[in-house]
Amino acid sequence: MTIPSEFRAFQAVTDGDAIQRGVVTMAAGELPEGVAVEVHYSSVNYKDALASIPTGKVARISPIVPGGDLAGVLLEDAGDLAAGTEVIVHGYDLGVAQHGGFAEYARVPADWIVPLPAGLTLREAMVFGTAGFTAALSVLALQEHGVTAGSGPVLVTGATGGVGSTAVAMLAKLGYEVVASTGKPSEAGWLQALGAASVIDRAELAEESKRPLESTVWAGAVDCVGGVTLANVLKRIRYGGSVAASGLTGGAGLPTTVMPFILRGVNLLGIDSVMTPIARRREVWARMAADLKPDGLAEIGHDIGLDELDAALTEIFAGGAKGRSIVRPNAG
Repeated sequence: MTIPSEFRAFQAVTDGDAIQRGVVTMAAGELPEGVAVEVHYSSVNYKDALASIPTGKVARISPIVPGGDLAGVLLEDAGDLAAGTEVIVHGYDLGVAQHGGFAEYARVPADWIVPLPAGLTLREAMVFGTAGFTAALSVLALQEHGVTAGSGPVLVTGATGGVGSTAVAMLAKLGYEVVASTGKPSEAGWLQALGAASVIDRAELAEESKRPLESTVWAGAVDCVGGVTLANVLKRIRYGGSVAASGLTGGAGLPTTVMPFILRGVNLLGIDSVMTPIARRREVWARMAADLKPDGLAEIGHDIGLDELDAALTEIFAGGAKGRSIVRPNAG
C-alpha cells in the first residue's frame, strides 16, 4: 500500500502576524522524504498549540501540519521494521520542521521510529504521547536519583495537564504517595481517581517569596510548570530529594538561590523528551507498556477528529485542557 494522491490534514499557515489553520486536502507530494506511515492516532500537546500560532516561535516551516506525536502502521520497510508494523513516532522535528501527525498520512525518517511494544495499543500509545513519555522520563529520573515509594510524598505540579496527569497515574501505580497541585479544584475527584492521595491549590506555590528555603515537605517532585512555582517547590524538597522539571507554562525564569542545592543537596533534573536517543526511547516505551502503564490510562484521553482540533488547540492556551486529546485523523 502507498500513500494516496490526496488525503485530509490539519494545517497552520502563517502570514506575518496572522495565521490560518484548519482542515485541508493535502497532496502526497507535499510530504517530506522518509518512510510512509498511515496515521491512526495523534495527540495534542502544548508544543502543538505553539506551532499553530504566529507568536509561538516553534514552527520552522509554513504551511505546517502540527502534531509532534503519531501512532500508526508502516506502509513500507524501515530498517529492522517490516511494512505492516505498528509504530510510534514523536519528538525530533516532527510537527515543527516537517509535517507531523495531524494528518491521515505522514513520512518520517527511519531512525525516528519506535515499534509499538507489546502491552500497548496504538490508541494507548497516543494517550501517552510526548506528554506520557515526558512523564515516564521524569518518574525514571526520580527513581534513578533515589526517590523511592518509601521516601515520602511526591508532588506533581500542573497535575491536570498531559504530563502531570500521566505522572500522577504512573507514580500511584508504583506505590508513591502523590500530592497533586492544580488550579482546577473541580478536578480534585478526577485526580484522586488517577491515584493522587491529596490535592492542593496551585496558589500555594504561585507567590514569589524572598525566603531562600522553606520547611521541607516533599521527597521529590515532577514539575510541569516552571517559573515561580518551580522555585517554591525547590525550597520545600527534603534533604537529598529531586525535582524532575519539564515545563515552562509558568515562565522560563527561575527566581531562586543556590541554597536548596548546597544546603539540602536537592537535585534539579532537566527532562528533555524531544531529542532523546532512539535506543533510550525504545527502552522507555517498553517500560511504559509494562510497570509504568497506569491502570487508569484510558481515562486520561478523549478522542477528537481533525475538525475539532482548532478548538482543542485554543483550549490549551485558555487553561481549559484536561488530560489528553487523542486525534483520530480518519474520523468524520
